[in-house]
Amino acid sequence: MNAITQTPSPDPTLPRHDWTLEEVEALFELPLTELVFRAAAVHRRWFDPTELQLSQLLSVKTGGCPENCGYCAQSQHFKTGVAATKLMESGAVIAAAAEAKANGAQRYCLGAAWRDLKDRDLPKVAQMISGVKALGLETCATLGMLTPDQARALKAAGLDFYNHNLDTGPDYYDQVVTTRTYQERLDTLAAVRDAGMSTCCGGIVGMGETRRDRAGLLHQLAILPSHPESLPINDLMPIKGTPLGDSTPVDGFEFVRMIAVARLVCPKSVVRIAAGREHMSRELQALCFLAGANSIFVGGRLLTTNNPEKTLDEALLADLKMRPMSAKAAERA
Repeated sequence: MNAITQTPSPDPTLPRHDWTLEEVEALFELPLTELVFRAAAVHRRWFDPTELQLSQLLSVKTGGCPENCGYCAQSQHFKTGVAATKLMESGAVIAAAAEAKANGAQRYCLGAAWRDLKDRDLPKVAQMISGVKALGLETCATLGMLTPDQARALKAAGLDFYNHNLDTGPDYYDQVVTTRTYQERLDTLAAVRDAGMSTCCGGIVGMGETRRDRAGLLHQLAILPSHPESLPINDLMPIKGTPLGDSTPVDGFEFVRMIAVARLVCPKSVVRIAAGREHMSRELQALCFLAGANSIFVGGRLLTTNNPEKTLDEALLADLKMRPMSAKAAERA
């Protein structure tokens, strides 16, 4: 506990960018009830704990990715049964976004299985973004690596957030993917920030990493020049045919620790339970909300994996007496 009580900031709820890895590790070692208590207090400093941001994700270009990320069904390196598709037409994407908004989504995210965005695809993607933005939805995209010019073009099209996850801590990264370096991920995040967009960046647990690796991921996020405005934590959905298809799931309490520490080191971030809710109990999800998670993906499908159906999420929020996050709440963070 000493590493935490000696924080240089007089207010432990204020963002810091000088966290050490050892301090982050010490948070993970706190008794769970103490850790959740601290995280809940920080959460209440910046957010209404009864509100959740509701995001929906659409795969606008599926499969055929040249990367070898060991968790991904869309890699061309693995036999997972996911067929490669062409980039969707803008009209179909905008129609899907309108339906998502009608069903309660507040942010709409576009995902493409690319190593990097090609300039030839930029006009079509920009058209999608502009159309979704015109519906009154927050916009997010994950399209692989970006150049600074591409980031500026996406910003001009109306993109609010760009998702580019670090996946795991730097010491474990090469056990997960070798076709893209950690620094290349950091460079894309820098291009996004420099273009004036908000970053959406987090990672995955359950890939065989240690607790120190999980601390390493959150440490990397905490020392960025600006903390990610959106911080997704994915619980691995093992995909048959991928190198991580037989991974042992992370214990539920360990996942809660990940959420709580993310809240403590990035206090103003919207922390999302991303992939993995399909195999979480209602009670585990509620404990994550108590520990500082305040965003979920809605809709019955993510990129290539299942997600809880609308009726289940509506029942969960109703039973917890929680409601969708107001736009002003997200802006205040």
